[in-house]
Amino acid sequence: MRFLHTSDWHLGRSFHRVDLLGAQAAFVDHVVATVRDRGVDAVLVAGDVYDRAVPPLAAVDLFDRALHRLADLGVPTVMISGNHDSARRLGVGAGLIERAGIHLRTDPAGCGTPVMIGDVACYGLPYLEPALVRDELAAPKAGHEAVLAAAMERVRADLATRPAGTRSVVLAHAFVAGGEPSDSERDITVGGVAAVPAGVFDGVDYVALGHLHGSQTITERVRYSGSPLAYSFSEATHRKSMWLVDLAADGAVAAERIDCPVPRPLARVRGRLDELIEDPALARHEQSWVEATLTDAVRPADAMARIAARFPGTLSLVFDPERADGDPHASYAQRLSGRSDQQIAEDFVAHVRGGSGPDDHERTVLQGAFDAVRVDDGVHEVAR
Repeated sequence: MRFLHTSDWHLGRSFHRVDLLGAQAAFVDHVVATVRDRGVDAVLVAGDVYDRAVPPLAAVDLFDRALHRLADLGVPTVMISGNHDSARRLGVGAGLIERAGIHLRTDPAGCGTPVMIGDVACYGLPYLEPALVRDELAAPKAGHEAVLAAAMERVRADLATRPAGTRSVVLAHAFVAGGEPSDSERDITVGGVAAVPAGVFDGVDYVALGHLHGSQTITERVRYSGSPLAYSFSEATHRKSMWLVDLAADGAVAAERIDCPVPRPLARVRGRLDELIEDPALARHEQSWVEATLTDAVRPADAMARIAARFPGTLSLVFDPERADGDPHASYAQRLSGRSDQQIAEDFVAHVRGGSGPDDHERTVLQGAFDAVRVDDGVHEVAR
């Protein structure tokens, strides 16, 4: 059985205000061509089909065309909702669409009900927001590992009822330990923990993951396809691809990376403005989308116009003057760089108390407040 594993399309997303819909349409063309030309038996889309709960109409139209084209190929497609999707909106009409071979899995209650493709059971685990699905899944607590473990218990229970030799595939949208994040994924931390161990998925033949935007192999059987396009400059070194997975009759896995079309390469350049403008070694970036970080001690005049004269694709200009550690003139943004909301809040408590930070109970209260706000924001976004 040959699967094409992809995820994190984020239809409707832009890149520093650059419209990516044309590039996303080219990616859909690439998916269709790969399915047709490489003998794919099923397509797996592991969540974040859209970039937000209420996507723009142009993105909905592209998704609709993608579904029609995949259905016309007669190849089953299994999709789950991710943390950027509205599960209810994405799942509208799922029963009817299933008749065309497009299987939308957006309801946590269906985790243990597979899509059967030949003798392969494909289980779709949509993004499981712990605070919202804990009771539904009878998880012992509201954490990512707990709810995924509860969902996998349902998967294993169903698999145990299947004939001997039934192979299994799980689609999941989660942050699995060992994965490398980028700047473009939305934070899903709960109780200070975002990642779950790969062992949660033990007992199945292949796990098609979504959420992290870099293509990664956690184990030979647990992989991220990554996003098909770069959605932040932190992905400048990514090789954007999909996995072509061959699942043998005995459950053995062989995977090949299929590169995705690149609309324009990304580049990060750093240095003093005059150096960046004059350095011949940077000529290779003149047709790239560029993030330029200027290290001049004083902000140069007309910096954007001057850097764009050499690099017309400059989309982001960052000012990071070279300063000694502890320099009191370091910017507020620089002092906060790399720190979580929780750490910033704890530092604030220490500041107003004159040096005494929060105790364990207060840290728990702060973390609970941040978790509640994040969940509430997600609920209200979906409800709009």
